[in-house]
Amino acid sequence: MKKYDVIIIGAGIIGLCTAWQLARRMRIRIAVLDKGAGVGEGSTGASSAVCRYRYSLDEMVYLACDGIGAYRKWRDFTGLADARAEFHGDGVLWMPGDDHRWARAEHLRMQRLGIRTQVLDDQALKERFPALSPCTQTPDMLSGQSHDCRGGGQHFLETDGGYMDPVDCCADLVDACRGRGVAILFKQPVDRVLAASGAASGVRLADGRSIFAPIVINAAGPWCNALTQELDLDLHWRLAPTRIQVLHLDRPSEVKGHIPATVDMGSGIYFRLQNKAQQIVVGSVLEEDERETVDNPDDFNRLPDDVFLQARLHALHHRIPSLPYRGKVQGYCGLYTVNQQDVHPLVGETAITGFYLANGFSGHGFKLAPAIGSLLAQMIAGGAADFDTRVRTDFFSIDRAPFTLEGKSVLA
Repeated sequence: MKKYDVIIIGAGIIGLCTAWQLARRMRIRIAVLDKGAGVGEGSTGASSAVCRYRYSLDEMVYLACDGIGAYRKWRDFTGLADARAEFHGDGVLWMPGDDHRWARAEHLRMQRLGIRTQVLDDQALKERFPALSPCTQTPDMLSGQSHDCRGGGQHFLETDGGYMDPVDCCADLVDACRGRGVAILFKQPVDRVLAASGAASGVRLADGRSIFAPIVINAAGPWCNALTQELDLDLHWRLAPTRIQVLHLDRPSEVKGHIPATVDMGSGIYFRLQNKAQQIVVGSVLEEDERETVDNPDDFNRLPDDVFLQARLHALHHRIPSLPYRGKVQGYCGLYTVNQQDVHPLVGETAITGFYLANGFSGHGFKLAPAIGSLLAQMIAGGAADFDTRVRTDFFSIDRAPFTLEGKSVLA
C-alpha cells in the first residue's frame, strides 16, 4: 500500500510543473501518475508551445510573463546544467490586418504592464522579416482567389516572445523531479479519485490497486472530466476535449531571413519555425476551429482535414509570398480542453477537501504552466519561492464567475 503527501494525475506540462514547484519548495512525498507510456503523449506533446504575452486580461499577461520567465531561464528554473530544452527567442509578431489602431493600443498597454514590445510599420517589418508580406487584406479563404495586396498597416511585436519544444521540457522536468525524489509513474491510468467524509484520500488505479494521499491534483488534461464526474461535484463549468489541427512543412530555400512566431489575425492563422528553423508549423486561431468536441480522448481523428489544410496553406502563402507551391505538407491533431464558458482554466481546491483541479486551459496551458505550478504550490505548501507568480491564488478558483471577454478563441 503506497502512501504519499501529494498525488498528481497527469504528467503533462501542467502536472510536471506543479510537481516541480512543490518539490523545489519543500521535501514531501509526491507521485505523478500518467496513463501514457512516456512524456508527451497527451495534449502537451501536440502543443505548438508558442510563448506570447498578449492576453485580454491583465492577470493573464502577468501569468504569461511569469511562466515565460521560467522558460527563458530554463536551466536556473530546473536546476539542470544539461537541460534538453532551450528557449527560442524569435519574438512573437501580431499582424492585425486593416485595424490601424490595435497595435498602438496594445503596445501602450503592454508597456504599462512591463512587457517589451514594438510597433512596426511596413518598412520596418520588411527590413526585419523580409519573407513576410505586410498586406492588410484578408485572403479569400473560400475560393482561394488572389488579390492585389496593399500595405499601410501597423504590426505589433513582442520582443521577448518565442517558443520551446514541449516534449523536451517535459523530459527535463521528469529528470528534475526525480532528482528531488518525486515518483513519476507512467502506464498508471487512474480509475477514480478516492474520497471519504468530504476529503480526498488517494486514487484507485485501473488495475484495482489504491494509492493514498490527502492531496490529489487533477491535471489530466482532456481526461479530466471522468475523474470529477465520479465524485459528483457540483461544477457549473463545461470542460470539453476539443480537436485541434496543426500542419507542418519543410522550409524551402526560397524563404529567406528570420521568421518570428506570427499571429496573422486577418486570416486566422499562426505559424512558427521548428527543427532548427528548417520547418514551418501552421495552426488556426479562429474560434470556429475550436468547436469540434471529442467524446473519447483516446479515440479521435488525428489527421488534419483536407479543407482545413488547403485554407490554412492559402493563408500561409499569402503571408509568405516566396513560399513555393511544392513539397509535402503533413499534419497532426491534438486536444485542447476548452472551458466553454470563458476559455480560461480552473485552478484550485474543490468542495472536497484536498482535491484540486488544474483543468480547462483551452490552449493556454503550456506558456502558463510554471506559473500555474506556482499557484498550486502556494495554495498547498504556502510561503514564497523564486519563480513564483505575482497573480493571486484564487484568480482561477472553481467558484469564480466566468470572465467577460470579447471572443472565446485561443487568443482571448
